[in-house]
This record gives sequence, structure tokens and C-alpha cells, in this order.
Amino acid sequence: MDASTVSLLVLFVISAVPFAPTELALIGLGVAAAEQGGSLVPVVLVAAVGCLVCDLVLYATGRRGGAWALRRVRARPGPAASLRWLTDRIERNPVPVLVIARWLPAGGTAGALLAGSLRWPRTVFVTASAIGVTLWSAYAVALGYLGGRIVEEPLVSLVVSLGVAVALASVAGAAFRLRTGHDLVHASGTAGGAALHPAEQA
Repeated sequence: MDASTVSLLVLFVISAVPFAPTELALIGLGVAAAEQGGSLVPVVLVAAVGCLVCDLVLYATGRRGGAWALRRVRARPGPAASLRWLTDRIERNPVPVLVIARWLPAGGTAGALLAGSLRWPRTVFVTASAIGVTLWSAYAVALGYLGGRIVEEPLVSLVVSLGVAVALASVAGAAFRLRTGHDLVHASGTAGGAALHPAEQA
């Protein structure tokens, strides 16, 4: 078994485990592909399959214990904001909203749990998740690859790529928190507080 195969197996395991550093692994493999001239396609596909497996586990968790799982998500400010955003929109535009959620703080986790608790049809969830994880995986690998092409030193290119990823996430997160904070204040002033998912009202 060569190093490339081992790397892909490790990537699959990382991608399939909730809260594992999948983005870091993808960026690192993107840098390696730029340095060695390897293809990005296997990396994206393996990561997407691993993330899809993770999403299916979370979806099943949401179906079996929706209220408990959603309360755990609400315990942290970032994921709680993502959950509020998702709860307000997921029933109107389910597939696009779940795809976009991949870029929110813990949005993939919150979206999969919420979809499960809402008893989404499995085919709809798998479609939305597959699109989202593929686009997100391609985005993370591309950051690493571009860093590796711009900077020849692998370690430096990894740091640069991670810095860009953190900067983009920080800007998007700040804008997201500003928006959701405004929505929450508005909801508190007009409807007596933030809405709860039906499973949490049981």
C-alpha cells in the first residue's frame, strides 16, 4: 500500500468522524498535490464520501433523539446561531439551505441533526448533503492547492492556506453573527423570543 492510498484512507476516517479536523487534512493534501503534481479528484471524492457518512450518522441521531441533540447544539453560541438560521429557512428551501450550511459554524452538524429531527425523506437529505460536502471539500482542497502553487515551501504554503481559510471563515462568521444577532433581537421584540424547533417543545 503506497503513501497516497494511506493518505486517502486516513482522510476518509477523519472525514467520517464528527468534529474531526477535516478542513486541515484537506488543505494539507491540497498542498501536497500542488507540490507533487497529484490529482485533486480522489481527495475531493474520498473526503465527500467520508463527510456524507458522517452526515448520515448525524441525520439518524436527529431522527432518534432530536430534542436532546438540538439542545446540545444550542449550548454553544456559534452552532446555536447556525441552528437559528437553519430553523428559519430549512423548510422553505431545504436543499440550498443545507448546502450553504456547510460554511456556517458547525453548520453541517446542525443541518444534519435538524433534517433528521424534521424527518426529512432520506433521498432529499442525501442529495443535499452530497452536493454540500462535495462543494465544501473542493473548496478546502483548492485553498491548499493554491497555497502550494503560490509558495514553494510546503510548510509555509500550508500555513498560508490555513491563514486564508481562517480569515475567510472569520469574515463570513462575523457577518453571519451580525445578521443572526439582528434577526434574534428583532424576533425577541416582535414575537417574544427566538423560535424553538418543535422537537424541543416536547
